[in-house]
Amino acid sequence: MSRSPSFSVKSELSVKADPDAMQRWVLAFCIIRFDLEQGQLIEECYPPGCLTQEEELEVAFSSFPDSVSQHQNRSSIHDCIFFFRFQRHKHSKQGNGTSSEISEIVDKETSSTPEEVKSIRRSRSTDISKSSKYLYGYVFNRQRHDERLKRGGEQKSVVILSHGPYSSVFRPLLQIMGPLYFDIGRKAIEHIAGYVSLWPSPVPGKLMELPIGNAMLKVNLPPAHSLPLESGISYEESASSMAPFLPSNPSVPQGLFHDSDIFGTFRGLLLQLWLLWELLLIGEPILIIAPTPPQCCEAVASLVSLVAPLLCSVDFRPYFTIHDPDFAQLNALQEGDKYPPMVLGVTNLFFLKALRYIPHIVSVGSPAPSSSRVTIASRSTGRIPAKQEGFGLQQLSLKKFSPSSLFNAVKLRRDGPLCLMTEHKEAIWSTYVATTKPDTSILNRLIDAGMSPRVEESMSVVNNEILRRHFLELTTNFLAPFGPYFRATTPSEGSSPYADPPPLPPFNADDFLMSLSARGVGKFLSKRMRSNWLDLYRRFLKGPNFLPWFQRRLSIAENEQHRLWRQARMKTDIHLLITKMLELETVDCFNAIERHLLGEMQLQQSGRAISDSAAMCQKLKGDLQAVFNVLPNDMQQLLLLNPQRAALLQGSSNPELTKLPGRPSIQVRVVSSNSPR
Repeated sequence: MSRSPSFSVKSELSVKADPDAMQRWVLAFCIIRFDLEQGQLIEECYPPGCLTQEEELEVAFSSFPDSVSQHQNRSSIHDCIFFFRFQRHKHSKQGNGTSSEISEIVDKETSSTPEEVKSIRRSRSTDISKSSKYLYGYVFNRQRHDERLKRGGEQKSVVILSHGPYSSVFRPLLQIMGPLYFDIGRKAIEHIAGYVSLWPSPVPGKLMELPIGNAMLKVNLPPAHSLPLESGISYEESASSMAPFLPSNPSVPQGLFHDSDIFGTFRGLLLQLWLLWELLLIGEPILIIAPTPPQCCEAVASLVSLVAPLLCSVDFRPYFTIHDPDFAQLNALQEGDKYPPMVLGVTNLFFLKALRYIPHIVSVGSPAPSSSRVTIASRSTGRIPAKQEGFGLQQLSLKKFSPSSLFNAVKLRRDGPLCLMTEHKEAIWSTYVATTKPDTSILNRLIDAGMSPRVEESMSVVNNEILRRHFLELTTNFLAPFGPYFRATTPSEGSSPYADPPPLPPFNADDFLMSLSARGVGKFLSKRMRSNWLDLYRRFLKGPNFLPWFQRRLSIAENEQHRLWRQARMKTDIHLLITKMLELETVDCFNAIERHLLGEMQLQQSGRAISDSAAMCQKLKGDLQAVFNVLPNDMQQLLLLNPQRAALLQGSSNPELTKLPGRPSIQVRVVSSNSPR
């Protein structure tokens, strides 16, 4: 963990908290104490009344390590930071926006251009976030050992609740807020809440500088295309996020939890990363077990980050406890029942029995050095020996196929995950056979820095970049065959941009698979996948990740196409265009321009107009008048029978006379019924 930024509180510079502004980032700050007689108690919650009683219980139970996962050392103070995610209750009293209001917002967004959507989303982001489907809790837990107290110590947690998966923000914030709270008490909440109130609204995918006292948090937020719409966070998205090529800047995040430690978490299971990538890609249920909450939540976050830039629609729980309301439903599943697509991070070994029929179990991390299980676990953790030069994947490969390693693997499979009840091992139990082969060239580039913590931390940064870049490339190439379905078109030369753009190609799963089978998967994937690669696409199409991602990309492509055609209308010379039209085409063009003009005017009346809307209206009014001028006189009189249309033409500027070959020039005046004739 990086060193905590310094922070000092000056009373004369205290900032008053604004709960409404604060909720752009934080729903609530909670202080939770573990009471020996009453259990977990919420001592403080700011602002008060923002959670239901059920949600308060869920937050309280999720904010402490399970008893079996606690460190058994005798140090006076032990701090840890982790986070959890839980599903909000439907009748939360916090939600200001009703379902009908939210539906109205969604309807407005789907019928608007990207620029119009931007204004809707910014004005509504705070209200919708209160009705988000999931909440994230970021925890600073302190265990203080004191023999003078009952049971020899006490526990207390500082919790930040947010609707956003902003681990890159709240982890460093907790490094400041946690120790500060234990120094000065409740004042810490007031000061931190005040500074958070001053932060600008979150801008996904951007580097943001967020002041906190005399410190400055410089953080990258996850991009908009990785944030699920049901989270209540609605932001502008661009078509570039679906482009089938890698970003030029590797430091720009492409998915959730881009700061997670993939290498450190799965160091003993590096050869299995491609198996885990596939399991998450197709939405298989996975149970991840680790000795401590920080280790299990880091494993879940790292696993979710592997599938970037894909929108992850699997329900992931970085730290899951038996007190979660969903546990009862999972515990009732029997052999043969299908588990929902989810990734559960747990520390309580009871889950090995309760969820014994879950198809994929992953054990990661290592127990604390003073833990009662360490003497056994240290003999078979599977960690790669320290080495100063390269990571030595030749050694890893030889180790994998050595007789002793083969014997251990057979024994591990025979014993099953219940062997973790007696000793901790890093292992995977799954009958799934991966299509993707481990890329040894990537593994050989990884560096093992030995045991120096400072050097190892810097080397982990390098190794994480290598791994994250590779899996980003792998996922991008896997999604590339869907690219033609998102290809926006522009008006062809000589055609009218006032007509409706052509629909994007329809998608049919069988046709897609047949076409993909005929043309192949591409050079990048063909080198890294076995011959049954088409089965992986079949599983992906049936899994939970495909449809939400595809519909999201399709919506972005349609908005992009709408933007391109709108831009073409702004640039079109209407006088040149109508010289090439027949009379019937001219009438169709008039109707199309009128429809676009009315749409722009409705946006202005509703307050959702974009920056160039006034210029667009002026351009369309001029185009409408120009087309009207070349229509036959009887057609003009017929069109003017509509009062709304007559008002549009009356409101346009004095038209220039338009002379077309073979047609008379006509000057039309809109005359009111009571004007002198």
